[in-house]
Amino acid sequence: MDTRQLCLLIASSFREIVREPGVLFWGIGFPILMSLGLGIAFTKKPDIIRKVAVITPSELILKDTVVIKDEQLGSTTFIFQKMSWDEAMVLLKRGNFNLIIGQKDGQLQYHFDPMNPDAQLCFLKLSRLFQGKPEVLPENAGQIKPLTVSGTRYIDFFVPGILAMGVMMSCMWGLSYGLIEKRSKKLLRRMVATPMKKSYFLMSMITVRIGMNIIESLLLVLFAWLVFGINIHVSLPALLLIFLAGNFSFAGLAVFVSSRTANTEIGNGFINAIVFPMMILSGIFFSYHNFPDWAIPVIQLLPLTMLADGMRSIFIEGAGLIRVAQPIVVLTAVGALFFTAGLKVFRWY
Repeated sequence: MDTRQLCLLIASSFREIVREPGVLFWGIGFPILMSLGLGIAFTKKPDIIRKVAVITPSELILKDTVVIKDEQLGSTTFIFQKMSWDEAMVLLKRGNFNLIIGQKDGQLQYHFDPMNPDAQLCFLKLSRLFQGKPEVLPENAGQIKPLTVSGTRYIDFFVPGILAMGVMMSCMWGLSYGLIEKRSKKLLRRMVATPMKKSYFLMSMITVRIGMNIIESLLLVLFAWLVFGINIHVSLPALLLIFLAGNFSFAGLAVFVSSRTANTEIGNGFINAIVFPMMILSGIFFSYHNFPDWAIPVIQLLPLTMLADGMRSIFIEGAGLIRVAQPIVVLTAVGALFFTAGLKVFRWY
């Protein structure tokens, strides 16, 4: 292996990236602005189905499903699931629930993040339901137990997701579109005459892109820690490995997508066809458990879902390397498969 050639290619790719001011804004500034805006005020999702955890043992008798019709606040179907406190907290952190109901000394207790408008609306509707007075909010509806500790807030759910999405967007647009644009401008054609392996060329671009993603992610985590106080006491080996696996997975996919086409419009369509469905389905901005049950197993197989779920389990559940070993292996295998296929069919012009 000619390490000198690879190092020169890496340095060249790095200089090419940092000379573009737009890269610094869209790669570093924009994710920070998104986390700031959505962390301060999370826009409420349409009110359709809401799942509520009920702590057992409890004397509270509830049907499994209750429908509340309200012309002003919208009709809501509540699905109540009984479980232990530990199970409820894990599922709340994952975004499966936003409200937990318990009972102590004959009085209801509501546990939720007071900064989450969706949880507030669920509390309002349920408190009216239990008191049988839908016209007004009763004073003795129960005790509110705010969940404001790190790991239970929306911002704790959002930051790992935006980190995962940043990896996908950086690789797919930074690598795929960059290669397609170079091919359309005949820049790759000139490299055929050089004594350079195409594997070295692609590896250099991937290395620089991963390095940029590490810097961007560190700055975003630092910002979220300083502003919102997110928990960063995580398993660093597990976080590093799944982060690198996610980068390699999307880098391999990016190489495959851009391996042959020289038309930027076609390449733009290819990239959007991969990026937007995963961005919507993979639970970046809201839990994918809001989708129909039949779709969830399919969504969980998407690379972005695996990366986001793995990073969330590390950030907000304290998961270690064993817990995230499976997504690490799968993401690495996906990256290796697509990189090998892309390298095989790659053309300079």
